[in-house]
Amino acid sequence: MAERSSIEWTEATWNPVTGCTKVSPGCKRCYAERLARRLQKMGNPRYRNGFRLTLHPDLLDLPIRWRDSRMIFVCSMSDLFHEDVPESFIRAVFETMVRAEWHIFQVLTKRIRRAADLAPALPWPPNVWMGTSIENQDYAWRADFLRRIPAAVRFVSVEPLLGPLELDLTGIHWVIVGGESGPGARPLDPAWVRGIRDRCLQAGVAFFFKQWGGITDKRGGRQAVLDGQLWHTWPRRPYKGKEKMVSSGHPLPARRREACTSPRSTRYSKAFVK
Repeated sequence: MAERSSIEWTEATWNPVTGCTKVSPGCKRCYAERLARRLQKMGNPRYRNGFRLTLHPDLLDLPIRWRDSRMIFVCSMSDLFHEDVPESFIRAVFETMVRAEWHIFQVLTKRIRRAADLAPALPWPPNVWMGTSIENQDYAWRADFLRRIPAAVRFVSVEPLLGPLELDLTGIHWVIVGGESGPGARPLDPAWVRGIRDRCLQAGVAFFFKQWGGITDKRGGRQAVLDGQLWHTWPRRPYKGKEKMVSSGHPLPARRREACTSPRSTRYSKAFVK
């Protein structure tokens, strides 16, 4: 239900909520929906409802049982701020994140307006990062609501990137870019990726290029090469926690450290939150 993740920009996933509904073009070929329906067919009890929104209260304390610190993608199979998730349940998720201060939690939502509305009533410890998804220029407004949230790190996931995007990076600490994968994947123009990368470099914002996307081979990991280089950077943010959580930022796991031996490895030390 959680444990280790193959997603390049995180280490583990935690899904106290599963299932979702579509709100914008980036949802059209949702990877989580495909996976949920496959798990349903396999008889996984967590997905007995398929991709219909389902709460799992028994998983609320799961990260507390993980004693080794890690980056955790929250609700990778849903959206924590979906309109059908009760506020009381959202608060319970945040209470766990506060208690599990040795982890970094990465919360990503397309429903950033609701997140901003609820933000004043929620705790925002340094280990909770908040992000929103923006797939094209029509949804760039989501960054405005993200800026209203007092998270230590605010990030934007531009995946799938569906068109050219001029993004205002004021108050944003990290940008992740990726192409769409799976059946019917829409193509990714390298010029769109370069435009966002160049904006990030100019603004001193960490830039992470995750994958080119594609129908069968998503060309992620070490194949996600842009202009001859890997672009795998994380935001650096002062944080006091377990030994593994150093003040200069979360250390790279072994597989990422290897990836950063490319000529662009210095990007990790230069692209940071000031």
